[in-house]
Amino acid sequence: MNGMNRVPVKEQDPKTRATNFEEVCLGYAEEEAMIEAARCLNCKNPRCVAGCPVSIDIPGFIQAVKAGNHETAAGVIAKSSSLPSICGRVCPQETQCEGVCVRGIKGEPVAIGKLERFVGDWSREHNLVPENPSKPNGQKVAVIGSGPAGLTCAGDLAKLGYDVTIFEALHEAGGVLVYGIPEFRLPKDSVVAHEVDNVRKLGVRIETDTIIGKTVSIDELMEEEGYEAVFIGSGAGLPMFMHIPGETASGVFSANEFLTRNNLMKAFRPEYDTPIHCGKKAAVVGGGNVAMDAARTALRLGAETHIIYRRSLEELPARAEEVHHAKEEGIIFNLLTNPTEILVDESGWVRGIRVIHMELGEPDASGRRRPIPIAGSEEEIEVDTVIMALGTSPNPLIASTTEGLEVNRRGCIAADEELGGTSREGVFAGGDAVSGAATVILAMGAGKAAAKGIDEYLRGRRA
Repeated sequence: MNGMNRVPVKEQDPKTRATNFEEVCLGYAEEEAMIEAARCLNCKNPRCVAGCPVSIDIPGFIQAVKAGNHETAAGVIAKSSSLPSICGRVCPQETQCEGVCVRGIKGEPVAIGKLERFVGDWSREHNLVPENPSKPNGQKVAVIGSGPAGLTCAGDLAKLGYDVTIFEALHEAGGVLVYGIPEFRLPKDSVVAHEVDNVRKLGVRIETDTIIGKTVSIDELMEEEGYEAVFIGSGAGLPMFMHIPGETASGVFSANEFLTRNNLMKAFRPEYDTPIHCGKKAAVVGGGNVAMDAARTALRLGAETHIIYRRSLEELPARAEEVHHAKEEGIIFNLLTNPTEILVDESGWVRGIRVIHMELGEPDASGRRRPIPIAGSEEEIEVDTVIMALGTSPNPLIASTTEGLEVNRRGCIAADEELGGTSREGVFAGGDAVSGAATVILAMGAGKAAAKGIDEYLRGRRA
């Protein structure tokens, strides 16, 4: 191997992994990680750090891995992130840190994500316990949602000495990490549960089965329970639909429901009493990461699975790695096609999907070429399950039950990008609840920014 190419990462064979929910990518062994780390040029002005939404000292931790000082590497990452094993698996490094890596100019960029995963996994396997360097300051902060934004905000505030409680609506902590991302990409019991527990070890309490806006309101948290600031990191879990004929038929799912029932409720495990019908043929409408997750899940449940996407392969918004894995596993891509109707049989169940073929015109507001229907090109695809993966928006419950909290026209909470402040004093917000559906690492960046904003706000009150 020469220094231009990265150390390849072992993966399950495509034919084998298409039949199970075990992790696809097997990660680096120690020697492989150290060899890959040696490719880092340790730049004086590391562009990779600027490309990281949580500003991890990437050269710092990689140089420690290179020297075999993995505990030191873990300490470097811990200053900026509490979720290294998670980020190393699901973050789009190719468009962030790795996308600006100097090594990538004349070869392959350093495998920053895979090295971060190695450090996170090594820390778990060697029982490293995160340290909280600060003494309690006696000020209480509430965090709504235990997804990546909430966990990051809570962890950073705990490190600053705040008394933090996370309120989670579901019965298990982790947010989208547990209900949205499949087991074969992100193992729940080993990886997610461990890193959530690390946040607890910083002193953060997590109260599950608590729906803010129903169980208790933000006003009550602040006015009756003594919380001096609140961070809203409740995500965007309200699914979008196309509003085409047949969309309410049996056999039509939102990707949110489909993935939640499989990931959180373990529908893929035969010993659980929570099965989900997937049929013999499934169509997933959409082209993002969630669409890939839903399609690869349906395939593993035994269905011949189609991706229905109205643009071409070049415009697919999903990560290149996820598209590559989906193709390897046998997902069928029906590109430049758009659904016009879901066909229903006499019993009310899906029997097919009617699509129209598209061609690409001039770029639209998103910068991608606009899909234009081709007259007379409609056809039917025989399926018995349709999964809509068209994006999500925030649930309006929190905003509608909180006095003085403004939302924008998309239903997202209006918040300052730099520090997360909202129209309500003492209330901060970030992640998908503000931006709409985005990535785990962007949500973490928003949680980190809000923690800084909350700290500045509460220190101002102490002064």
